[in-house]
Amino acid sequence: MKIVIAGAGDIGFHLSKLLANEQHDIVLIDTNQEVLDYAQNHLDVQVLRGDATSINTLKQAEVDEADLFLAVTTSESSNIVSSILAKKFGAEQTVARVSNGEFLEPFQREIFQQLGIDKIFSPAKLAVMEIERLIKLSEVTDIFEFENGKITLLGISLDDDTPILNKSIEQITTKYKHLNFKPIAILRNNDTLIPRDKTILLRGDHIYLIVTKEDIKKVLKNLGKKLVKVNNIMILSGGEIAIQTAKLLENQYNVTIIDGDRNVCKRMAETLHKSLIVKGDPSDIDLLKEEGLEEMDAFIALTRNSETNIITSLVAEEAGVFKTIAMVDNIVYTHISQSIGVDTLINKKLIAANNVFRFVRKGNVEAITSIHGVDAEIIEYAVSEGSVLTQKSLKDLNFPKHALIGGVIRNNEAIIPSGDFQLRSGDKVIVFAMLESIGSVEKLFLVE
Repeated sequence: MKIVIAGAGDIGFHLSKLLANEQHDIVLIDTNQEVLDYAQNHLDVQVLRGDATSINTLKQAEVDEADLFLAVTTSESSNIVSSILAKKFGAEQTVARVSNGEFLEPFQREIFQQLGIDKIFSPAKLAVMEIERLIKLSEVTDIFEFENGKITLLGISLDDDTPILNKSIEQITTKYKHLNFKPIAILRNNDTLIPRDKTILLRGDHIYLIVTKEDIKKVLKNLGKKLVKVNNIMILSGGEIAIQTAKLLENQYNVTIIDGDRNVCKRMAETLHKSLIVKGDPSDIDLLKEEGLEEMDAFIALTRNSETNIITSLVAEEAGVFKTIAMVDNIVYTHISQSIGVDTLINKKLIAANNVFRFVRKGNVEAITSIHGVDAEIIEYAVSEGSVLTQKSLKDLNFPKHALIGGVIRNNEAIIPSGDFQLRSGDKVIVFAMLESIGSVEKLFLVE
């Protein structure tokens, strides 16, 4: 597959890294020679210095032969223009990064499609949606919904209050066989493990589960997670993304938002209707306490400084805040959230890259996500008619060793399958796959 990526920043680099591992023919375009040199020294990609809105640059990149054109620069207008040009020159599919939330409205999406842009996405909007999900289910550190929530991926930390410590997966699934869930991954000391029957769960493990919608609360309660209702939320402002977050949350929660920029506070006052707006330094711990930090149920740090977000979140944890979320720019930080004490570290660029990544997957991919710190992907596939997967029960399939099937959607019904379960054409299948096994998994789901 030939892929042309405009923009070698964090999103472009991360996408290139994911794609380069799978032997795609990648051309990375940017005007900054320094970031191109870094990409060329670390990735197996072809780099091209130039403006992606330039016809000559696109011709040099041979965009007319591209299966996919991804415009992910920090300039919204450049992404739109370059995507339209790429489509006109013959790129099969185009995806553009935008910042204006209005562009995501159905009517405007349709206009962009008519212009030649197949998909538009906003990193900020995707991050805001993830924050909302994490607040709604504050007991978990990670959450991703498949098929409108019929099946959900949850991440939880195992502490001293967890009744499943020092028990095997087999013991746990037997004890709670009346509940519809399945452990699909364990993060232990930065190592990713696929849980097998004899795997013993230890204190400090971070376990990921596939759960049906109806049993989420029951599973969390039985696994010892305290069910807490969030009422009061403090947000450290990061400008527009904080405003979008507060706007989404203020009708359901009591929101206090703190920012040191007078103009940003003015914009908040014009946009928000129920939130309490405080002008002050978000890194001033005394100010946070004066504004009721200890009475908060959730704390969301969205400033442009990753270190400030992490440190203030740790202070919030120390003050007794139940749920802490910190936005970080450095992807390296996303691997350490469980070890440093912050509930969830999120990176909007990584979220965006994962969202875009499904456009380059093969084998009837419906959705895809990755987990911070886990060297694997969770992919939703559709089973095609006549697939070899429908010919045997799951336990008898020659399924890759480092992958497993966690859930199935059949006729809008969520199923946690046993080894005796047999797939049918039309089923939606949630697969956990370590990076080295993704190619083998894809082959099984490819349409003939």
